[in-house]
Amino acid sequence: MLVQRSDVGEFRQRYRWLVLVAIAAFGTLIGRLAQLQLVEGDVHRAQARRNIVRERSLATTRGVIRDANGRVLAANRPSYSVHITPAAIDLEATWPRVLKVVALDELERIAIEKRIAEIKALPKDDKRRGQQILLKVDVDRDVVAFLETHEKDLPGVEVTPSPVRYYPYGELGAHAVGYVQEVDAEALERLDERGYRAGDHIGAIGIERRWESYLRGQRGWRKLVRGIARRESSAEIDAKYLEEPRRLEPIPGRDISLTMDIDLVASIEKGMRGQLAGAVVVVDVRTGRLLAALSKPSFDPNVVSGGNGTKAVRDAFRRLNSDPLKPTMDKTISAAYPPGSTYKPFTALAALADRVTDPDREVDCHGGFEYGKRFFRCTGVHRKVNLHSAIVQSCNTYFYELGSRLSIDRLAAIGLDFGFGVKTGIGVNPEARGRMPTRSWYTRRYKEAFRGGFTLLSAIGQGATTVSVLQLALSYAALANGGTLYQPQVVRSIETSDGTVVQDFPPRVRRMVEVDQDHLALVKNALTGVVAEKTGTAYKERIPGLDMAGKTGTAQVSHVTPRGVDPDKVWYFNRDHAWFAGYSPSKSPEIAIVVIIEHGGGGGKNAAPVAMRVVRDWEKLKEKRGSSQLPSHQPSKRGSL
Repeated sequence: MLVQRSDVGEFRQRYRWLVLVAIAAFGTLIGRLAQLQLVEGDVHRAQARRNIVRERSLATTRGVIRDANGRVLAANRPSYSVHITPAAIDLEATWPRVLKVVALDELERIAIEKRIAEIKALPKDDKRRGQQILLKVDVDRDVVAFLETHEKDLPGVEVTPSPVRYYPYGELGAHAVGYVQEVDAEALERLDERGYRAGDHIGAIGIERRWESYLRGQRGWRKLVRGIARRESSAEIDAKYLEEPRRLEPIPGRDISLTMDIDLVASIEKGMRGQLAGAVVVVDVRTGRLLAALSKPSFDPNVVSGGNGTKAVRDAFRRLNSDPLKPTMDKTISAAYPPGSTYKPFTALAALADRVTDPDREVDCHGGFEYGKRFFRCTGVHRKVNLHSAIVQSCNTYFYELGSRLSIDRLAAIGLDFGFGVKTGIGVNPEARGRMPTRSWYTRRYKEAFRGGFTLLSAIGQGATTVSVLQLALSYAALANGGTLYQPQVVRSIETSDGTVVQDFPPRVRRMVEVDQDHLALVKNALTGVVAEKTGTAYKERIPGLDMAGKTGTAQVSHVTPRGVDPDKVWYFNRDHAWFAGYSPSKSPEIAIVVIIEHGGGGGKNAAPVAMRVVRDWEKLKEKRGSSQLPSHQPSKRGSL
């Protein structure tokens, strides 16, 4: 009888365990394969596709800005920009080759290298590692040709079409139209959720900023296959590896048609030649639409938008910000000035409404008005003047006397009725409120007993009273049209790229000013006399045949030397501001115009001639276009650069 060895049983037992382990291992592998291929197959296939498929951004086209007659004020010209992907670029092999081709100054190179290093240091799952950053805008054709030829040898470097914003009229109307600026790293933190990327451009001021959401458009994309040996045609590869949709077309930005007429703006610029600083606004008295606006000195939006490179932008802003004449400020709405004698019509309306005077009542002007222990000087010795002649000759004494009869709160109230002391709501650039000082305002400001002299100064538009140029233009439009204060408008319509109107903006009334029409007629008759009568302060500057009414103003300024101004040149900044505010034609008004020449001296001598020339040119433009309608009433027509 054979006896079984004890070690055989032990071997069989071990063998069973090995078989069980092998079966378990193969079962695990089979289960894992089933999980990978059946359960998670779609996920891994998608991951595999992502490894070879990438999305290339398709740039959108920013909307075009046109004037009331279809002239292009802001458009896009074709250009190419170089972008880099920090996670993909090799700083040892690729970066030096790129620097040889793409000209960067030392500061730009250091800033880009620092930024690349910071992004490379981020965790690998951080999405910023894969986002492109702008290296160079508007490179020349030779650079484009080199980078596209050596595309496979320069991973992480890409040339993309990137339209550059172009302003055909340069400095003309630059504050109103605005400009764009590059979205920097700081701004990107705020704008990332809105779809902006590094290197994108965003409106900085003016129409470009206010209507950014309409102008910017929406970026598109298309899918590309990379890293596949080209044994098949591109169409076969795309069909095999790309899922639908393969492409999303970009949506171009909306076009903006303005109420402004660039020809009229050009006329203002011509009329302002020889003046260092100032502003002019022209509005339609029947709608409140802005027909023209110019702030001087200005700037070239083509330069500050980055079309000539970041160095040119830095140099430009260095010059602009150091200029004491403040060329970056929109003086039509962002600055407030004492209105001087241009405020006298409103003082007259308050006095007539409160019956503290009548049109025939005379005041004897001996060159000033004695009030308390102070003598308030007039511009001359006018002798016997009534309301009409006081406005025509701009007699301060007459209005000092009215100021002694009115309260300062009443003067502030009439100003508020006509839109002073509050923002107009045009919303294009930061807007100055101006100031209509009240008794309580002076009490808080000076912390002492109110002085009656404050009221006298307010009656002639001096003291703490300040207005913006746009506010004054709208108020004179309200005088001209019988008391309708309009909401100012600068955008006429929003359109698609093919000219279809998406949204139209009809005129909007802010307030119907309660004013006695007989009183208003007296004031308007006097404003006509300012230009038409021999004693009028604008009579010497009138243009024969030009039907115009208005008021000159010479506003005193505080004798303070602005920061950064050469003391030898302080004489300029101590000169009075020159004003003219008026409307035309005087009988059936269509436009209102306000001119301020900063530190220009007398309003009749310096501001009135500018207004006369602009109104004359406006009439010529109207006649040339063969229409009795204002330019802003005409339908938008497609213009060319």
